[in-house]
This record gives sequence, structure tokens and C-alpha cells, in this order.
Amino acid sequence: MILPIVAYGDPVLKKQGADITKDYPNFDTLLSNMFDTMYNACGVGLAAPQIGLPIRVFLVDTAPFSEDDDLSQDEQEILRDFKRVFINAKILEEEGDEWAFSEGCLSIPDVREDVFRKPTITMEYLDENFNKHTEVFEGLIARVIQHEYDHIEGILFTDKLSSLKKRLIKGKLTNISKGKINVDYKMRFPNQKKKR
Repeated sequence: MILPIVAYGDPVLKKQGADITKDYPNFDTLLSNMFDTMYNACGVGLAAPQIGLPIRVFLVDTAPFSEDDDLSQDEQEILRDFKRVFINAKILEEEGDEWAFSEGCLSIPDVREDVFRKPTITMEYLDENFNKHTEVFEGLIARVIQHEYDHIEGILFTDKLSSLKKRLIKGKLTNISKGKINVDYKMRFPNQKKKR
């Protein structure tokens, strides 16, 4: 089932997510709905706060990046095959020299800005079967994970911009929070009442 994506300005996007346990209600359905929602919006990642749930769950599928002809065949293959669920994730270490990449977010449509992040991360997380992993991620995969990880920490990519950049996009952000934007996927705006 495709769920509405929560728009910029909703308080849930600024909340730190809570850890969950194996007995979280209807978890398989939640994951299935999150994948449906992400693919419907042509995203490469989606975090639970973006569908209104302040919990530490996000998913990533970097396949769309594999179509970039500037990447080597090996890089394309790695990106094409990378699809993961992250539960109760913690970044243990970030390494390397920060690099800029133009990021966007399904909760902040039509806004793209360069964000600086470190290229290598070590992360501890549970998979969809609640098995524990400690793994190192690099490059674009690390970046997508860091972006989604920020969501479960209550951080948006716009929080990482300079004060000048923030001032330049302030009008756009205000319009998004008021629902004055055209998107081709379902969204829920802060001033709209939840439908029961």
C-alpha cells in the first residue's frame, strides 16, 4: 500500500526515532508499504519518520543510481544490487575527507542542494529479520545511508546547509509546508488533518 509522505514542517521529521523490537505490530506489512511508497515516489531511500512514524527504521535501494554512465561497471553493479532494511541503526564511525553531492528528499520536493558528508561509514544495525550486523559502507551507498540515518535522528539535509543557502530556499520550504507544491506522489502536509 502506498502511504503519503510527510512534508517538510511536520514535527515528526524533527523527532529522534525510538528503537523497536521484534514484536512491533504488523512489521512485515510496514516494510512492504514503505518499499511501495519509496518506489512510487522514485526514491532511493525512505525512513519511517517520512511516513509519520518516529521509529528507527529506514530502507535503501540504490538501483536508480546504477544507471549513471559516469560510474564504472563495477560501481554500477554494486549500486544495482544494493537493497537493505536498517533497524535501530547506529553509525559507529565516519571516515575520510568530506565530499559534496547534490541531495534531495522526498519530504522536501523540488529542493536539491550540495551536502558535504564523509565517504566511509561503519554502522551497526538489525536487518528485517532482526539479525545484527556491523558493516562498512562507502561512496554513494554510504551517502544514501547517512541521509536516511539523519531522518531517524530528526535531522534533514537542509539542516546541514549554510545560513545563506537556508535563507535562499526559505520561501520554497514555506510553500512545501503549506502544501503549495505539485508532486506526483501522495504527500501529507503539516496543516492538513490526518484522515482516519
